[in-house]
Amino acid sequence: MLNGLLPGVIRAKGHFWIASQPNWVAEFSLAGALSSVRPLGGWWASVPKDRWPSHPNAVAEMRRHWAEPWGDRRQELVFIGAGMDQAAITEALDGCLVPGDAFDPDGWRNLDDPFPHWGSQRAA
Repeated sequence: MLNGLLPGVIRAKGHFWIASQPNWVAEFSLAGALSSVRPLGGWWASVPKDRWPSHPNAVAEMRRHWAEPWGDRRQELVFIGAGMDQAAITEALDGCLVPGDAFDPDGWRNLDDPFPHWGSQRAA
Protein backbone atom coordinates (compact mmCIF):
# COMPACT_ATOMS: atom_id res chain seq x y z
CA MET A 1 0.00 0.00 0.00
CA LEU A 2 2.81 2.43 0.89
CA ASN A 3 4.46 1.91 -2.50
CA GLY A 4 1.21 2.20 -4.44
CA LEU A 5 -0.58 5.20 -5.87
CA LEU A 6 -1.66 7.80 -3.35
CA PRO A 7 -3.50 10.40 -5.45
CA GLY A 8 -3.30 13.89 -4.00
CA VAL A 9 -0.72 12.94 -1.35
CA ILE A 10 2.29 15.26 -1.42
CA ARG A 11 3.93 14.27 1.85
CA ALA A 12 3.45 11.43 4.30
CA LYS A 13 5.41 10.26 7.29
CA GLY A 14 5.15 8.32 10.48
CA HIS A 15 5.85 4.99 12.07
CA PHE A 16 4.12 1.64 12.29
CA TRP A 17 4.68 -1.98 13.20
CA ILE A 18 4.70 -5.07 11.05
CA ALA A 19 2.99 -8.23 12.30
CA SER A 20 5.74 -10.51 10.99
CA GLN A 21 8.43 -8.35 12.65
CA PRO A 22 6.64 -7.15 15.80
CA ASN A 23 9.78 -6.05 17.63
CA TRP A 24 10.71 -3.38 15.07
CA VAL A 25 9.47 0.19 14.70
CA ALA A 26 9.24 0.90 10.97
CA GLU A 27 9.38 4.46 9.65
CA PHE A 28 7.57 5.57 6.50
CA SER A 29 8.50 8.74 4.62
CA LEU A 30 7.09 10.04 1.36
CA ALA A 31 8.01 13.34 -0.30
CA GLY A 32 6.78 13.74 -3.85
CA ALA A 33 7.83 10.65 -5.79
CA LEU A 34 10.41 9.51 -3.21
CA SER A 35 9.34 7.07 -0.52
CA SER A 36 11.14 4.90 1.98
CA VAL A 37 10.46 2.44 4.76
CA ARG A 38 13.28 1.82 7.21
CA PRO A 39 13.77 0.45 10.71
CA LEU A 40 13.94 2.95 13.58
CA GLY A 41 14.71 0.50 16.37
CA GLY A 42 12.70 -1.61 18.77
CA TRP A 43 9.44 -1.05 20.55
CA TRP A 44 9.79 -0.82 24.32
CA ALA A 45 7.49 -3.84 24.51
CA SER A 46 10.28 -5.89 22.90
CA VAL A 47 12.98 -4.69 25.31
CA PRO A 48 13.54 -6.64 28.56
CA LYS A 49 12.06 -4.66 31.47
CA ASP A 50 15.41 -4.52 33.25
CA ARG A 51 16.66 -2.36 30.33
CA TRP A 52 13.73 0.09 30.39
CA PRO A 53 14.42 3.71 31.36
CA SER A 54 13.73 4.70 34.94
CA HIS A 55 13.39 8.46 34.48
CA PRO A 56 9.80 9.46 35.40
CA ASN A 57 9.26 11.40 32.14
CA ALA A 58 10.39 8.45 30.03
CA VAL A 59 8.20 6.05 32.02
CA ALA A 60 5.21 8.41 31.66
CA GLU A 61 5.74 8.59 27.89
CA MET A 62 5.89 4.79 27.66
CA ARG A 63 2.68 4.45 29.67
CA ARG A 64 0.96 7.08 27.52
CA HIS A 65 1.33 4.81 24.48
CA TRP A 66 0.84 1.46 26.23
CA ALA A 67 -2.12 -0.80 25.43
CA GLU A 68 -2.28 -4.49 26.25
CA PRO A 69 -1.50 -6.87 24.69
CA TRP A 70 0.51 -4.86 22.13
CA GLY A 71 2.52 -2.69 24.52
CA ASP A 72 3.68 0.50 22.80
CA ARG A 73 3.30 -0.89 19.27
CA ARG A 74 1.09 1.36 17.18
CA GLN A 75 0.61 3.10 13.86
CA GLU A 76 1.05 6.85 13.61
CA LEU A 77 0.94 7.94 9.98
CA VAL A 78 0.17 11.41 8.61
CA PHE A 79 -0.80 12.14 4.99
CA ILE A 80 -0.58 15.71 3.67
CA GLY A 81 -1.82 16.82 0.28
CA ALA A 82 -4.58 18.33 -1.81
CA GLY A 83 -7.61 16.52 -3.15
CA MET A 84 -6.77 13.36 -1.22
CA ASP A 85 -9.42 10.68 -0.85
CA GLN A 86 -9.23 10.16 2.91
CA ALA A 87 -11.77 7.33 2.84
CA ALA A 88 -9.78 5.43 0.19
CA ILE A 89 -6.50 5.91 2.07
CA THR A 90 -8.12 4.77 5.33
CA GLU A 91 -9.67 1.74 3.60
CA ALA A 92 -6.32 0.79 2.03
CA LEU A 93 -4.52 1.11 5.38
CA ASP A 94 -7.24 -0.87 7.16
CA GLY A 95 -6.78 -3.59 4.54
CA CYS A 96 -3.17 -3.97 5.71
CA LEU A 97 -4.18 -4.84 9.26
CA VAL A 98 -3.97 -8.37 10.59
CA PRO A 99 -7.55 -9.55 11.15
CA GLY A 100 -8.71 -10.19 14.68
CA ASP A 101 -7.57 -8.74 17.94
CA ALA A 102 -5.33 -11.54 19.21
CA PHE A 103 -1.63 -10.74 19.56
CA ASP A 104 -0.01 -13.81 17.99
CA PRO A 105 3.60 -13.18 16.83
CA ASP A 106 4.28 -16.92 16.53
CA GLY A 107 1.29 -17.32 14.23
CA TRP A 108 2.30 -14.29 12.18
CA ARG A 109 5.92 -15.35 11.65
CA ASN A 110 5.24 -16.81 8.20
CA LEU A 111 2.96 -14.09 6.83
CA ASP A 112 3.95 -12.61 3.49
CA ASP A 113 6.38 -9.84 4.34
CA PRO A 114 7.44 -7.31 1.68
CA PHE A 115 9.96 -5.72 4.05
CA PRO A 116 13.57 -6.75 4.67
CA HIS A 117 14.26 -8.57 7.92
CA TRP A 118 15.96 -6.02 10.11
CA GLY A 119 18.52 -7.76 12.27
CA SER A 120 17.87 -10.35 14.88
CA GLN A 121 14.74 -8.85 16.42
CA ARG A 122 12.57 -11.33 14.58
CA ALA A 123 9.52 -12.61 16.45
CA ALA A 124 10.61 -15.44 18.71
